Amino acid sequence: MHAVVIGAGIIGLATAWRLKKDGWSVTIVDPTPGNGASYAAAGMLAPASEVVWGQSPLYSLMIAAAQLYPTFAEELATASGHHLGYAQTETLVCASDAADRQSLRELCALQTSLGLSLELIAGTQARALEPALGPGVTAAVRIEGDHSIDPRRMTDALQALLTESIVRRRVAALASDGSRTRGVALANGQNIVADQVVVCAGADTGTIEGMPRLPLRSVWGDVVRLSVPRRLQPIVTRTIRGLVRGRPVYLVPRPDGTLVLGASVREDGVDGISAGGVHQLLRDIERVVPSVLECEITDVTARARPGSPDDLPLIGRIDEGCVVSTGYFRHGILLAPLGAQLTADLTRGESGDADMLTAVDPSRFAQDIRKGDSR
Repeated sequence: MHAVVIGAGIIGLATAWRLKKDGWSVTIVDPTPGNGASYAAAGMLAPASEVVWGQSPLYSLMIAAAQLYPTFAEELATASGHHLGYAQTETLVCASDAADRQSLRELCALQTSLGLSLELIAGTQARALEPALGPGVTAAVRIEGDHSIDPRRMTDALQALLTESIVRRRVAALASDGSRTRGVALANGQNIVADQVVVCAGADTGTIEGMPRLPLRSVWGDVVRLSVPRRLQPIVTRTIRGLVRGRPVYLVPRPDGTLVLGASVREDGVDGISAGGVHQLLRDIERVVPSVLECEITDVTARARPGSPDDLPLIGRIDEGCVVSTGYFRHGILLAPLGAQLTADLTRGESGDADMLTAVDPSRFAQDIRKGDSR
């Protein structure tokens, strides 16, 4: 069996790898592999600290994905020979004032009710663990099970395993016989026939002719990467997440000593880097870890993440020859092993986890999809 996977971000690559391990022939089509939302992502694997109010269907997906990660990362590192920057150190979520501390306590109650393991500590205890935390940090939550990984290293590892299967072209349209998808038409006029087409094109899904118009929105995030002066190394040893007047900010240390600062969330239609977004990130992190302002900015990126109306992925069948897997919003890196598994199950025609597939089925927005059907 042959599958064409549209999109070489973390979801497309992980899905293609899963199918290839199951004996399928795969062709991955993307003009710039690994250069989309995955390239900008910080790589937090945070099923606890990503829990927010009003997204209960998402909780079980994040928890299940986190449980898959150790095996997924070990298999990928072993197969590729690449170091993935996988850090299983805990996360500290810090409050910068009394109001943020109260919000943190309320969120802790929700997280604990889900069976997640965490510990609320005073600001002085947090500074004993991470001396670089600012004096304004009034409380923190220790989350042992929230880890991190380097998405750029992950996509490099997956591309190394799939390099002979990658076609650096843009898919212009789905190729159909009128009843089902039979392959793809590339922008250069070439057609590729396939038993199954898997659309993992992220925020670009709507640009593919023949795809139903799914209810996707583009959500941009500005991410800053920093080099730490030798005299300050290491600034922090754990992932630091902060609440600053209700705004989230995070700082992720990499094994090579660099830091990733993020991430703004905006839907302003600005494709490039937002000066205001970067300014806000630097101002907020100064409240949590002041010495970050003594670091050197080495890279600033902004990418569009695909969001759905309820912030859950859209994974399901479009027709007998086509499966879509998109809409992962902020959670694409965390959900990658689970999303790849569910998408591969659908592609192979297997039943998979019925409850999870129901939660992510695009048909939950059937009315919106019908209205925008481009076919």
